[in-house]
Amino acid sequence: MARVDMPLDAMREYRPQVREPEDFDKFWRVTIAESRAAGGDVTIRRVDTPMPVLDSYDVAFPGFGGDPIRAWFTVPAGAQGPLPGVVEYVGYNGGRGLAHQVVSWALAGFAYLRMDNRGQGGGWNAGSTPDPHGSAPAYPGVMTRGIESPKDYYYRRLVTDAVLAVDVLRSLPQVDESCVCAVVGSQGGGLTLAVAGLVDGLTAVMPDFPLPVQFRTGHRVQRWQLL
Repeated sequence: MARVDMPLDAMREYRPQVREPEDFDKFWRVTIAESRAAGGDVTIRRVDTPMPVLDSYDVAFPGFGGDPIRAWFTVPAGAQGPLPGVVEYVGYNGGRGLAHQVVSWALAGFAYLRMDNRGQGGGWNAGSTPDPHGSAPAYPGVMTRGIESPKDYYYRRLVTDAVLAVDVLRSLPQVDESCVCAVVGSQGGGLTLAVAGLVDGLTAVMPDFPLPVQFRTGHRVQRWQLL
């Protein structure tokens, strides 16, 4: 059983004091608008998997700065939709893996998009999306890459990718664009919370043990985390 510092009723009412930089909303509004305006094509290619009850697709879509981001899109075989949509973000140092590796949401009847992490995938699961910006410094991995500059910070790019993944999922013909949720944990849970604050109209968010990723603006750090 989880151990907590407050009784359940108090936790439901708890609101943390958050110091938000004055340019916080503008920073993200401009960042996302610029990446949407960068354009680029969404490509969807059917792939064969050992799961005949599912239809699986290799997706590439424009993320931050128009950079191509890979994802798997999976639906029940023959589904015409509209289906409720789920976008999942992968934990730190992992990638999207193989098309048939994580399919429980699709098996449950959802239209499921699993976004790859740019520049990650060298740890517990394979990735297939490079990060062409390669900002420095970093030790190790990507957690601090580019953290000295708001514009260069790695998570500015990854958060923007995550927001644009919702755009892509909503645009697919099998998906009910009015019924989309974001899920998963660790780094993916941090991204889920960020997307919840940056994307309007999500039906639900399910952040599980979210990594308290730092999203830097100006000379301060704004941190989203589950308290």
